[in-house]
Amino acid sequence: MSLTAGSRADGTRPPTAVEEPVAAVATVVVRERVPRKADGAGKVPWRIRLRRDRALILMTLPVIVLLLIFNYVPLLGNVVAFQDYDPYVSSNGVTAIFHSPWVGVEQFSRMVDDPLFWSAAKNTILLFALQLVLFFPIPIALALLINSVIRPRVRAVAQAIMYLPHFFSWVLVVTVFQQIFGGAGIIAQTLEDHGWSGFDLMTNADLFKYLVTAQAVWKDAGWGIIVFLAALAAVSTDLYEAAAMDGAGRWRRMWHVTLPALRPVIALLLVLRVGDALSVGFEQFLLQRDAVGVGASEVLDTYVWNMGIQNGDFSYAAAVGLVKGAIGVCLVLGANKFAHLLGEQGVYKK
Repeated sequence: MSLTAGSRADGTRPPTAVEEPVAAVATVVVRERVPRKADGAGKVPWRIRLRRDRALILMTLPVIVLLLIFNYVPLLGNVVAFQDYDPYVSSNGVTAIFHSPWVGVEQFSRMVDDPLFWSAAKNTILLFALQLVLFFPIPIALALLINSVIRPRVRAVAQAIMYLPHFFSWVLVVTVFQQIFGGAGIIAQTLEDHGWSGFDLMTNADLFKYLVTAQAVWKDAGWGIIVFLAALAAVSTDLYEAAAMDGAGRWRRMWHVTLPALRPVIALLLVLRVGDALSVGFEQFLLQRDAVGVGASEVLDTYVWNMGIQNGDFSYAAAVGLVKGAIGVCLVLGANKFAHLLGEQGVYKK
């Protein structure tokens, strides 16, 4: 095979003196536009991500500052759990930390031997299990019910009515239940007017756990409905149409299309709910403490408040709060690991 003048062995023409600089510049431009991979994992370097997301980072800075001031800086005060803290040994409570004697794990040993602590922990776990069984499925069922309503106006009105109690304070919620289920409430007075004996659910210690669960459902179920409706809005209508064409009825479409679409959201909220297992409520129980007694209404949050604020035993209250927070972190990590085993993302990825 003969080669012409100025040609290569593969038959292509070599670049001229003018084309060589142009090709070099084009190569440099392409290399600058394509970000280099980090560690061969296909991730964009953090400097490029920082420059790309600088507007979003600036928007989140105020929230980060608030979290640091009100959530993370107070964590340093947990050091009093290992002291016999006395706020009056110094001119202010902060410097008193440096003058209070160290007692090691004495407060934790006292906590283990305290029967009132174990009674509060038992009530907390019982109320959490009850709310998890009765409260968690209700927003899902109501979201499915509202989503099945065809008329948008009826759906919007129902959603607004169910979401409204979320903005009520616990004082108002307890007052409403008192006016309905109390001894002088509407139901009891109506029964007495017709010759039957009335009742007072607000002072019944045996039914108190079901009462506070009903209060939590009425107040916070609307927020869960909003979350699940947002997840349902992301489900493609093509899936429902394909299932209907295959002969699937309403229940089968819900089982094979709707619930699988909600499963990531259910897993996420369940992980968060389990992590908050030891915080079943404070104000709700404190407001009804005198009506049903300490034995039925004492949970870990009210126990910490009673020991720390009322009795002034700050070190012991800090020790109980520290154990409660540590158990909550372990529950979040364990629930998130369980979500990973089920194939869901949970709070964070693997």
